[in-house]
Amino acid sequence: MKKNILLRSALFILLFSPSLITQAQNTVLSGHLKGLSGRTIEIFYINNGVSITDSVKVVRDTFTWKTNLDEPLRIALTVGHNNYFFFFAEPGHIKLTGIKDATESYVISGSPIQKDAEAFSLFIKDLTDQRDSLNSNSGKASAKEKAGINSKRDDLKKELQSRTAQFIASHPKSSFSLYLISLERDYNEIKRLYNELDESAQQTNEGKKIAKKMNALAKGQVGMQIADFTQPDTSGHPVKFSSFKGKYVLIDFWASWCAPCRAENPNVLKAYNAFKNRNFTIIGISLDDKAANWKKAIREDNMPWTQLSDLKGWKNEVSAGFGIEFIPGNLLIDPSGKIIAKDLRGAMLENKLKELLH
Repeated sequence: MKKNILLRSALFILLFSPSLITQAQNTVLSGHLKGLSGRTIEIFYINNGVSITDSVKVVRDTFTWKTNLDEPLRIALTVGHNNYFFFFAEPGHIKLTGIKDATESYVISGSPIQKDAEAFSLFIKDLTDQRDSLNSNSGKASAKEKAGINSKRDDLKKELQSRTAQFIASHPKSSFSLYLISLERDYNEIKRLYNELDESAQQTNEGKKIAKKMNALAKGQVGMQIADFTQPDTSGHPVKFSSFKGKYVLIDFWASWCAPCRAENPNVLKAYNAFKNRNFTIIGISLDDKAANWKKAIREDNMPWTQLSDLKGWKNEVSAGFGIEFIPGNLLIDPSGKIIAKDLRGAMLENKLKELLH
């Protein structure tokens, strides 16, 4: 009898301990899309670095999706093939209404970040309309006309950058402002936009991620002294960057699965062959996660220089330490260990080396 009481007590503790109770779902999307009955919709999002796909059954044109979100996220909802609708969700109760196959009729309410996203879209609509017009005309344009179109695209890009800065300055607490900054690649622009934010936005999870990204990007700016690092080569032997001090070194970030990287490798090989005997070498840092694929690509692309990787993919400690989010990418280091150029592609790399090693 005493044993049964103890078992029941243990079971009660196991079932009702606060640490074991499933956390209540803090985000609810209630949808009503006319003509959708009997269908299943899929919802895609990335939460805390994990890709998630939820399937939700639709009954009488309505559905309910529930999840836990730590912060506002961009969500993709699909009804059938190639019928995607992107919106922003955040903790709370959100409503979606519209007509099944007409995504332009979809209306989201109850999400402040979505409201700001729509306001930004309206703010830049004249620019996006001009861009779409240029894109539609570029296919049938002559070479001279294409040059003019590209010039106009550059002007639109600058104006979009200006409008984005204006929007962030006027919405310093908005989660959507954080989203806009997260899309930026240039360190100086990220820093400028981040400083426009209210402290409350800077202290959110996304704000802290941007600050961390800035700190990493700062280490890879021209003029910075590079910190020493160690990674294993193809044989598993640790190699220190400092062992190359006294030479011009190109740190080349690439991966076997990256088509643009593989297309750029012949240019890198040409530069290596031209300057390898003139105090220049290359260190490849691969963002691969499978050794066999990495080594196979090295052989196929005939890359004889030092190749390093910790086989952690995008979490490679060296690339992450410099805030590398896009490949191919590279840093050119002088004999003292200072970064003197970055992202040199095609003829740019060879021309820079000619300038330095004439």
